[in-house]
Amino acid sequence: MSAVIGGHLATLLGRDAFVVTGEIVPPVGASISSVTDHAVALVGSVDAVNLTDNPTATPHMSPVAAVAATAAAGIEPTLQLTVRDRNRLALTGDLLGAWALGARNLFCLSGDPIHVGDHPDAAVAADLDVNQVVGLAVRMREDGTTLSGVDIADPPRYLIGVADLPLGDPYDPTRLEGKLDAGADFVMTQIVYDVEALRAWADLMRGRGLFERASVVLGVMPLRSAKQARFMNEKLPGVSVPAAMIDALEAAGDDAAAAGLELAVSLVADPRRIGGIAGIHVMAMGHDEATRALVARSGLFPRPTA
Repeated sequence: MSAVIGGHLATLLGRDAFVVTGEIVPPVGASISSVTDHAVALVGSVDAVNLTDNPTATPHMSPVAAVAATAAAGIEPTLQLTVRDRNRLALTGDLLGAWALGARNLFCLSGDPIHVGDHPDAAVAADLDVNQVVGLAVRMREDGTTLSGVDIADPPRYLIGVADLPLGDPYDPTRLEGKLDAGADFVMTQIVYDVEALRAWADLMRGRGLFERASVVLGVMPLRSAKQARFMNEKLPGVSVPAAMIDALEAAGDDAAAAGLELAVSLVADPRRIGGIAGIHVMAMGHDEATRALVARSGLFPRPTA
């Protein structure tokens, strides 16, 4: 591509390093301290951190504010933006503002449906779809203009990411291909526990040449109980926790969190042997010690510094 993409994550992916990213959920509150605390706890264990955007369709602190705190703590921020809550004016403004505050990566999402949150009567913006937001970020990066053609002084040069549900039923690879056609650089998947199903998905990706088009980062979440595992099976689209894993968590009793961590360590080992997987994205639900332990026990610590 013509524009030079800045950022640590882009550099690591460009040299085929196996990357590790984390996640911080901004608070339902006006103090930035919790974001800072989580970011400080993750320094040295991850290469970049996603700042979520009104997850489960409930209002949280703006991810743009969280970008500033995360960058100040010493981790490269990844801005999550949902199309659900913004029109093209707001999307453009947040893309400019987040870059100025230190975000170097962008993760574009549709957003959870409004009805699942605590404001079911809220108006849905959805002015642009995900592919169009990817196109907007590409246009800003490559052409240095807004959608209306206005020149941008010092345009942002995001590494652009999109989501995929590799174990969705049925799985439609053309949806991901459309996002890549729009200009996405990397893919973060839904949480994966079923390694055999992942291998089948990887074979499909490889056969369609998709691994050559984008870096694929695998979603990982250490489970903390059998109850949580069953909930994820029932409620999260594209997530399948094998019965043997649920049984192991049940048998562990009060030690289920430790057992879940060990299961996650074994899960990480397999994707590292699957060609085309560029890294893991750890979603630990605020349990930073679990992220640090997973990275260390998986032989992924220390992280590269340049």
